[in-house]
Formats: sequence, C-alpha cells, structure tokens
Amino acid sequence: MVLADRIQQVAASPTMGLDAKAKALKAAGVDVISFGVGEPDFDTPAHVKEAGIKAIEGNFTRYTAVEGIPELKKAIVEKFARDNQLTYTPEQIVVNCGGKHTIYNLTQVLFQEGDEVIIPAPYWVSYPPMVILAGARPVIVSTREANGFKLTAEELKAAITPATKALILNSPSNPTGAVYTREDLQAIAGVLLENKIWVISDDIYEKIIFDGIRFFNLANLHPDLKPRTIIAHGVAKTYAMTGWRIGYMAAPKEVASAVSKLQSQSTSNPCSIAQKAAVAALNGPQDSVQAMVAAFDERRRFLVETLNRMEGVRCGTPGGAFYVFPNVSSYYGKSCQGRTIHGSSDLSDYLLEEARIAVVPGSAFGDDTCVRLSYAISLEDNRRGLERMAEALSRLK
Repeated sequence: MVLADRIQQVAASPTMGLDAKAKALKAAGVDVISFGVGEPDFDTPAHVKEAGIKAIEGNFTRYTAVEGIPELKKAIVEKFARDNQLTYTPEQIVVNCGGKHTIYNLTQVLFQEGDEVIIPAPYWVSYPPMVILAGARPVIVSTREANGFKLTAEELKAAITPATKALILNSPSNPTGAVYTREDLQAIAGVLLENKIWVISDDIYEKIIFDGIRFFNLANLHPDLKPRTIIAHGVAKTYAMTGWRIGYMAAPKEVASAVSKLQSQSTSNPCSIAQKAAVAALNGPQDSVQAMVAAFDERRRFLVETLNRMEGVRCGTPGGAFYVFPNVSSYYGKSCQGRTIHGSSDLSDYLLEEARIAVVPGSAFGDDTCVRLSYAISLEDNRRGLERMAEALSRLK
C-alpha cells in the first residue's frame, strides 16, 4: 500500500507515544512514574461535571452548530473581555475538538505550499508537523537557555523572509514554562508591526502562571496587532478537562469563517455535552483553578530545587505551565553497563528502563540538550521519581 506523501513526512506524537508506553508498563504491573504527558492530575471541578451530567439527562446529545453553541461562544467572548480586555463578537469565535484541533485547523486554512512559519524552539511537538501537513515549511529559530528560552526581537527579525506567513508563539510555554513579559512582547511587536505576518498566540496555559507574573499576549498588548493575531485556547489545562476535548479560537471573521467551513467537512461540531460543561467552566467559580495552580507552584519549586542539586543537571525556574526543562547534556557520552548515552532520546530510554521513570527527550521539542518533566503528578510521585532519576544518573560514568 502506498500512503499519501504528506503523512509520511511526519511522525506520531512522541509525548502521546511515551504516555502509551508508560501506561502499558503500568498495566503489566511495572511501577512506572510518568513525568511524560501534559495532563493535570486533578479532577474536573464538580460543577463542570454536573453540567455535563445535566446535559446528558436533558438529552442535549445531538448535533450542534458547527462552530459551537451560542451559549459557549458568548461565554468565550465574556472570558476575553474579563481576563484579557479584548473585544470580540460571537462571529469571531470558533469552538473546536480540543486545543490541538484548534491549531491544526488554523494551519490548514492559513498556510500553503511556499509559505514559511516561524516556530521558536523549544516548541510544542505538534507545531512543525501541523505546518508540514499544510504544505508549508516550518522555520525553527533556536532560543537560548541563558535567555529563559524566549524568542528575542533580533532573532525574530533575522528569521523573517518574503515567504514568512506567520509566527507561532506559546506563552506560558510547553516545554520550558517560559512566560513572555510585557517588555518581551513589546520588543517582538516592534518587529511584527514592520512585517505583515500572522501571529498564532497559543494561550492554553494562560491561567497556570506563578510568582505574580501578569499574562499578556500580542493582541491585548498592541491594538494594531489584534487584526493579525489569532488566539488559540481551550479548557483542558485550566479546568483539568483534557478528555472533554474543547478548544476554541478568537480570530478575524474571515479566518473564523474558513475554520468553520473546514470543520463542517471534517469533525462537524464539538461534543455537545462537553460544550455545556465548558460553559460551566468559564462562567462558574474559579477557586478550583487557584487551588490547582497553588499545588503546581509547590511542585515546581520542589523539582527545580531538587534537580539543581543533582550533579551535572541544570534547571531554570519556569514562570508558568507545569513543566521543567532541565539541561542534562553533561551525561552525553557517559555509559552504564556498556550502554552509552548519545543524546536526550538515549537518556530518556535509559531512565525508563533503568529507573522506571518516563521523561520526554528534548529532541522532540527541538532541543537535544534537555529533557522535559511534567510535574502534573502528585508531590510524592515527584519526590519518588526524582530519587530514582538521581540514582540512575549517578551510575553513568
């Protein structure tokens, strides 16, 4: 069988593959601690679950409008006004089948052969494949650990060519937890204002932010950039609703209309039940979010402190999300029982097999010097996992 060229140009998601491998080992009775998948370990808030149950009991189980129910679109418009001081109309909102689907849809309607899309590295693993599947070329711009893994205005300017169609910017970042400050974004805005390119602002971790840092995106920072900035968002991370599969976007009307047309020919509407639950999440009490972020903050501090005590490991303090991205490259070239570590993939395999902990190789995110650990697991599991990691690393000579 000959498959389409487009699918042969991309690999399966490494984070989802690692999660499946860790779960298979657990199912076989192996005590694996997984730092792999980016999924909060908290329960979906009770009032959100109740809204879903009520939707089922009320037989709200049929097709809805392709772009989302009016009630949810209204809640999203109000969220942007309340949280981001941004004004949108319901016609500019499209609800999708998860945050990943939101970005995939955008790449399909915005990009084509000959286009270049700037992606700062380290990046979320799915950005480059999505751009490739749209026929465009991802232009990877490596950021610097010394700069907190944040794209600078100078780096952006150097990457722009006549073929540049868009910049994808994720803050807080997966995998590094980097948060772009007002000053960071103002410098980037200066470059963008000189160049007519789109911005996809992936704000999925907006509410998971620490140390009193204030969240900004390019749309609310500079009015002239709003018409060229599309916000990709969702309820998965903020409300522990990963399995409910509700993402959404705020975009110019012509982009929103194009995404709705694409969605009508692919998935049709998002899950009707999950949409009702998302209304409750956005409109309801937010105390569960604050409690979750406080727990993440405790875990973050523990991981950063513990990792930096390990010989040969260097880890910056992330400002948001629920990941750390330690530099472990000092172990490359070292061996244990005839097994040599050549890069982050080898080290991740070694830690899974020898320490029974799952981490994601930095190579999956465009930076082979690091590995990613998600601390969206209990503090006790974080503690046990790092003990195993330290012991396994100490055996590499």
